[in-house]
Amino acid sequence: MKLQRSMLMLTLLACTWILSGCATGGATVDTSASTSGLSCSEAGRIDVQMAAEAEVVGLNCFFKDYKGVKSLHFDVKVKNVSSTDQRYRVNLFLDNGKAVGGLLPRKGKPPIVKPGEEASFSYPLQGMAERAGNVTLVVKTVSQ
Repeated sequence: MKLQRSMLMLTLLACTWILSGCATGGATVDTSASTSGLSCSEAGRIDVQMAAEAEVVGLNCFFKDYKGVKSLHFDVKVKNVSSTDQRYRVNLFLDNGKAVGGLLPRKGKPPIVKPGEEASFSYPLQGMAERAGNVTLVVKTVSQ
């Protein structure tokens, strides 16, 4: 009886571990061919941790004034690849300790991205007038 219970617990633990590993995938995006002509990171690569319900279809970087200061902006475009309506939490972490993020879409009634549709937003890093070193992009669903 104890052996059966132990095997059941072990099986449940293994399934939970496998499913949690499949929920977010680690990937690296090459940003050297950004449409702005500016690589988003000095190394030209960005680490991406993404929910299974999302796909990053656009990532662009550019400099623009934000509140009167030249600042680096990240333009992120996400596509809903699931079969249900989603809202995403987007975070960008830089190796110098700076971070920026928010909800995508920001507004709406209700604020959702329908299956197959895309949403984008430009995230400014106020006062950062140079390219980032290493960048990590995290996209999660709000329910996660």
